[in-house]
Amino acid sequence: MNSCIKITKNDLILGMEVDFLLIGQGLAGTVLSHRLIQDGHSVHLIDDGDPNSSSKIAAGLYNPVTGRNLVKTWLADILFEEIERFYHEMERLLDKDLVHSLGIYRPFVSYEEQNEWVAKSADPQFNAFIKQVFTQSRNKGVKDPFGGVLLKSTGYINTLELVNGYSEWLRERNLLTKAVLSEKDLVQTKDGNWQFKEILAKKIVFTNGIQARNNTFFNWIPFIPVKGEILTVKQDYYSSEIINRGVFRIDMGEGIGKVGSTYNNSEVNLCPTDAGKKEILDKLEQLIEKEVIAIKDHQVGIRPGIRDRKPVLGKHPSKDNVYLFGGFGAKGVSLVPYLSKQMVKLMVCGEEPHKEVNINRFFKYI
Repeated sequence: MNSCIKITKNDLILGMEVDFLLIGQGLAGTVLSHRLIQDGHSVHLIDDGDPNSSSKIAAGLYNPVTGRNLVKTWLADILFEEIERFYHEMERLLDKDLVHSLGIYRPFVSYEEQNEWVAKSADPQFNAFIKQVFTQSRNKGVKDPFGGVLLKSTGYINTLELVNGYSEWLRERNLLTKAVLSEKDLVQTKDGNWQFKEILAKKIVFTNGIQARNNTFFNWIPFIPVKGEILTVKQDYYSSEIINRGVFRIDMGEGIGKVGSTYNNSEVNLCPTDAGKKEILDKLEQLIEKEVIAIKDHQVGIRPGIRDRKPVLGKHPSKDNVYLFGGFGAKGVSLVPYLSKQMVKLMVCGEEPHKEVNINRFFKYI
């Protein structure tokens, strides 16, 4: 037990006492609980087992250069040192193949963009993430008349395998309860601990994505749910790289590709749409020369976005021992490994996280 935790003994005798009770076992709950266990703390997780959670639907891309204007991801130099190291550790723990290190090839749309990336390739801020800039077409089957940039330190994590594999690992150790949590099931004891049925926890952490907005603890956080649709398609096309322009295409082998995704914050539900399918197929047609032979699957997930597009880490301003770790949006795979370390430092030793992700930026909304 870390010496900087001050623990008071509760006078209730219950079936299980833990240091941390985590609500939600998606990507955030998986990674944070593993960090806590590594640090010597006892944990238990509650999860509703939703098969449509964003962590299970997500493509799991990690890419240091993103956005319409292709800028370096916030904290990229720090984040990308942690990503593959952490997920390889989870591979060893779960005995599963989770990490797929693949280059991302992004075609240029003009000579101006080509020239811009030739210049960026000489910039120390970018050259660590650029494998090569091509000034002419080089990728058979891809529509890239102006060439493109091949990025490195990129790839995807099989988040479905990660979350499901870790769920089994937790169950084998009696560390996971499958349940739909009702807020009335959480009772605070007189010394500030939290009780959920037979479990007594010193601290609770909401790691349940967009569902965190449905409780009175954190309903003041400006969550913005974002619907994303992903297709699995059959094409007579193979690539050893992820192709990304307008949509991404991840090659799954045998002519199967995962393609996405849409970004919709106006119609937020779990229903696949013809409009979403058409958007993805239209953009894929602009990217890949081969026609789609068949659509094998059409999935929908709801990303837990935040108004300012940064995650939220922190302690509730007035409730004792209540924390939030969420709002990772489409970049959870990249952000969670590093920010989970900051979250542990906050909960264990009181060290505040980066101001850009600190929950205190939203206290004015309470």
